[in-house]
Amino acid sequence: MAEKSSVFDMIGPVMIGPSSSHTAGVVRIARTALRILGGRPDEADIIFYNSFARTYEGHGSDRAIIAGLLDFKTDDKRIKDSLDIAAQEGLKYKFKSIGNASALHPNTIRLVLTRAEKKVEVLGESKGGGVINIAEVNGFKADFSASLHTIIITAADVKGSIAFIADVLAHDDCNIATMSVSRKGKNDLACLVIEMDSGIKPVTLEYLRSLSWVRDIIYIPDIDR
Repeated sequence: MAEKSSVFDMIGPVMIGPSSSHTAGVVRIARTALRILGGRPDEADIIFYNSFARTYEGHGSDRAIIAGLLDFKTDDKRIKDSLDIAAQEGLKYKFKSIGNASALHPNTIRLVLTRAEKKVEVLGESKGGGVINIAEVNGFKADFSASLHTIIITAADVKGSIAFIADVLAHDDCNIATMSVSRKGKNDLACLVIEMDSGIKPVTLEYLRSLSWVRDIIYIPDIDR
């Protein structure tokens, strides 16, 4: 079945230029990583790959990624001044470029973010038109767009756990749009990524967090709302 395109896919988001791939998509990758971390980072290591590695300064992707880490939206006029604002607010960051990573999408960014004792690693792809794919979270395959409500559950690889979580969400009237699971090995940790058409109630999140075999839950509402 061919992929369907939305109006957003065709005309892109309301944004500050110069390009949807190099600005809007980059901002959205950073804002998603911000929510995975749980707040603004103290430090950020940022690696641009392939096409991004060659163009990130000239096309403003450096300003865009920092703007996203400051939680500016794609149409925020402060994006052009984000590097100065980050310096004023004490956000420490380092840029690195790797120009020949053939296994990765042409427009790929890796973010390693630290906030107090917490550290996360996010691999994001800017697909064009402001559309993104979060390919990896903390070494697990993720593949979600951040345009829907998303829950990331890291848990022990317990038999029947996926069906159980899906049933819990169904009782919360959450319609599952996509679901993927990856694991480090049989009977090891697994990562379940679920995109939903609507949000999840706080009481449902607390119940899932209380399960003995659940290690961590990250909930990301639609980042564009």
